[in-house]
Amino acid sequence: MNPEKKQFKNIDEYISDFSVEIRILLEEIRATIKNEVPEAEEVISYQMPAFKYHGILVYFAAFKNHIGFYPASSGIEMFKNELSEYKTSKGAVQFPYNKPIPFNLIAKIVKFRKDENLAKVKLKSK
Repeated sequence: MNPEKKQFKNIDEYISDFSVEIRILLEEIRATIKNEVPEAEEVISYQMPAFKYHGILVYFAAFKNHIGFYPASSGIEMFKNELSEYKTSKGAVQFPYNKPIPFNLIAKIVKFRKDENLAKVKLKSK
């Protein structure tokens, strides 16, 4: 690991490291996730903001030209049609700064991931 790379202790610290415009977007994503799963725990994992609820729900991070959103491969697969206008990989999607961030879609993906994590918990308890 690069010793000069900043180590964030919490999401507030992570967000504060960016320009006002990017901070606003990150806070809106954070609020969208919290609105969908208010009981989720905020954490920093892999030096990115993440939310946990019976396991990781999603990660998100700011980059030079986009917001990276990481809802696991299941989240990408389930919403592949709605995500088709964005660059995606197996477990990630890039929301470019030159397009509106799809907060409603983020909310739907987070709800899906919450339900998925709860289903896994129920399966384990049987």
